[in-house]
Amino acid sequence: MRRLSDAKWIGTKWRPRLATVVLAILIMVLALPLVGLFFFRLYENQLIRQTESELIAQGAVIAAIYAQDVRDAGISQDKLGGPVEAESDDASRGDDSPYQPIEPSLDLASDYLLPTRPAGIVATTDSAFAAIGARFSGILDTTQKTTLAGFRLLDPTGVVIAGRDEVGLSLAHVEEVREALAGHYASVLRQRIPDQPPPPLYSVSRGTKVRVFVAMPIAIDGRVAGVIYLSRTPNNIVKHLYGERGKVTLAAIAMLCGTLLIALVFLRTVSRPIYALMERTRRIAAGDRDAIRPLDHHGTREMAELSAAFLDMAEKLQARSDSIQTFATHVSHELKSPLTAIQGAAELLRDSGEAMDADERKRFSGNIVNDAGRLNLLVRRLLDLARAENLAPSGESTSLDAALALLPVDGRLAVNVEAGGALGLRISAENAAIVLANLIDNSARHGATQVLLAAAGADGKATITVSDDGAGISPSNRARIFEPFFTTRRESGGTGMGLGIVLALLKAHDGTIALVDSGRGTRFEISLPAA
Repeated sequence: MRRLSDAKWIGTKWRPRLATVVLAILIMVLALPLVGLFFFRLYENQLIRQTESELIAQGAVIAAIYAQDVRDAGISQDKLGGPVEAESDDASRGDDSPYQPIEPSLDLASDYLLPTRPAGIVATTDSAFAAIGARFSGILDTTQKTTLAGFRLLDPTGVVIAGRDEVGLSLAHVEEVREALAGHYASVLRQRIPDQPPPPLYSVSRGTKVRVFVAMPIAIDGRVAGVIYLSRTPNNIVKHLYGERGKVTLAAIAMLCGTLLIALVFLRTVSRPIYALMERTRRIAAGDRDAIRPLDHHGTREMAELSAAFLDMAEKLQARSDSIQTFATHVSHELKSPLTAIQGAAELLRDSGEAMDADERKRFSGNIVNDAGRLNLLVRRLLDLARAENLAPSGESTSLDAALALLPVDGRLAVNVEAGGALGLRISAENAAIVLANLIDNSARHGATQVLLAAAGADGKATITVSDDGAGISPSNRARIFEPFFTTRRESGGTGMGLGIVLALLKAHDGTIALVDSGRGTRFEISLPAA
């Protein structure tokens, strides 16, 4: 009942098909690059760092030119701003180092996005700085047309002296400018106000809505002589990919072809053999013996081993079924003869009544007793065979001497151990005694007067020979002696099951038995694991 309910549960519970699972996995593999681009924003962040690095490089050049112009203009120290403090990285490098690099530090994932930049406030500026700014205006406008960056050149008080329409306005209140006037490099991300609505394709990226602002202090003799204030919108990831659409298309095609190739390989090496094995299973269950053969295509080593194991199991089950059918036929035949004889004798005794004399009545009664005894013997031997075939090894050990000690003395013949009587055998003494008893009885019934036993061990195996001097076995019967119910002495009460019981007992203990050639009588060779 449990197996039936389990089978119904397996059949009714929903489970995805193998092809569905594989398709889902392949779709996930294809989606991974997009997930990495649009959700983890790794590439967008790299574009922002690249933009900041470019602004630092451009600002450093302009700052160097501006500082030289201030020196050439002879502007006094009292018109400069506060001191420029060394950054922590610069201090760790030492004052003697000629290099003072500024590393980009913006992070789209962690940095706070500031609102749009506040508007400038009207202010006045020193004429000397205004003159320098006037000379820079044309340079900055020309540079902007190439780099697309916004430039603002501020004097030491934060007033714009060069930079399009904001000249004369103060940006000292802007956060990053205030940091630069205090002598520190500052960079921030601010919300971007586009000149025109972005295309819908670009709007999926956060990078289209930010603008990078960099404020660098310009130092002369350790004091702030001005600030170069730069800004630029980083390249959009979708726009960048669109610019590389040829390569992106080829990459997408390569990924798609690779995925299809994986699917085809999986289909040929896993899916198709599994379905073929399922079809073979259904055919074998329907009784098709031709289905018990290897698959045309196994795909993988594991599938080949699974198919081989399955076919081996199917062959053994089929052989078992044939054996049971043959065994049932033999049993019915063996039981039918004495039952028919008993029934006939009983009917004669019943129908003849007083007309049957005492001798006849005694003869028929004797037939009934003899046939009933044969039935009883057959049933006992069948039970012995069933126990032997279902016997589990006990792990016990014994020897020829110990097994023979359990047997009663057989007056019909002499039993002698030539060698290896104390050799350990991986079988219990009781089961070894049963094996020897059947073989000795078989020899005695075939006219033997002596049975010789010998045992030898090698490579973890024990080989036992059982020889007698009886009539031997004819060549025509040698191949059938282990068949159940085969006997040449049925008239004398033989059941033909003794050697079958011996074979079953030895198989249960990983042993074998074989009939070997001998000059006289019968010789059996038994192999068992050595203790």
